Amino acid sequence: MNSFITSPAPHVHGGDSVRRNMLWVILALLPAYVVSVFQFGWGALITAAISVCACVLTEWLISRFLLKEQKTTIGDLSAVLTGLLLAFNLPSSLDWWIVLIGAVVAIGVGKMTFGGLGQNPFNPALVGRVFLLISFPAQMTTWPVAKGFATSYLDAETGATPLYYLKHIVKTGDASVIDQLVPLKDALLGTMSGSLGEISALALICGGLLLICLRVITWHIPVSIIATIALFAAVTGWAGFLPEGFSTGSYVAYELLTGGIMLGAFFMATDYVTSPMTALGKILFGIGIGIIVMVIRTWGAYPEGMSFAILIMNACVPLLNKFRPLRFGEPKK
Repeated sequence: MNSFITSPAPHVHGGDSVRRNMLWVILALLPAYVVSVFQFGWGALITAAISVCACVLTEWLISRFLLKEQKTTIGDLSAVLTGLLLAFNLPSSLDWWIVLIGAVVAIGVGKMTFGGLGQNPFNPALVGRVFLLISFPAQMTTWPVAKGFATSYLDAETGATPLYYLKHIVKTGDASVIDQLVPLKDALLGTMSGSLGEISALALICGGLLLICLRVITWHIPVSIIATIALFAAVTGWAGFLPEGFSTGSYVAYELLTGGIMLGAFFMATDYVTSPMTALGKILFGIGIGIIVMVIRTWGAYPEGMSFAILIMNACVPLLNKFRPLRFGEPKK
């Protein structure tokens, strides 16, 4: 009689690691970051450097001196990615000390308070971003005009984002501000005001598709978010909320290409820890984000709602994880 020796799972190692996946996400963000540096100059460099360094330092200090861990977790690059994503959600002209506060909150409150990587229920970068938005609303909604390295870091010329005009058009039906919208080509390439992660939709899409092709993320969340927002915007146009001279197709395109849709859909909502595990759960997660984003954009006080939408749906992940196939031999409930 043959005997078999079995060991606990996993029996086959796929070669994946936290560091490897984080590195791929960082590399996928680099094209968008290059565009941001090209548009905002030194402000983009300084903001990202402060955010990343502060996130890494905060995680190291908490791990070493509060949690008393001999080996810190900064080598897995998750703190670097959090710092980069936080910077992508900030104006390039934001005061350095506000960026520092956001980084400390993102890592200290959003991540390490819950025990570190793998245990945080909310996306840490968005925790830091929303904290700053609530605490410093004027500074967080002051957007520099993209002028490349001619853009001053702290004394930049400011301008409104396309989302501001979109909200005004839908709520009031005022067609006079349509001319204030940037051309769709500029919205795609990123020649407009906004945060570092708002102005390079094409670069973000390319980076997101790379992650899908490498199977670092799956298509379920990005596609469900984008499809839901597109459908919601199309229904808004078909229902007659848009003024004459502003087509439904243009409105859908502006909603998708401006703001934080592409950054959130490909890089933030797909965070392993704070998103559902099953395909159905991911699709429902993305649909929920898309609906909340459009409700906030259309009727809320803020022109953008991606951060709030992702955090709200992060809280629903334990419930969404219950939508799973039955295990072999498991009785139906």
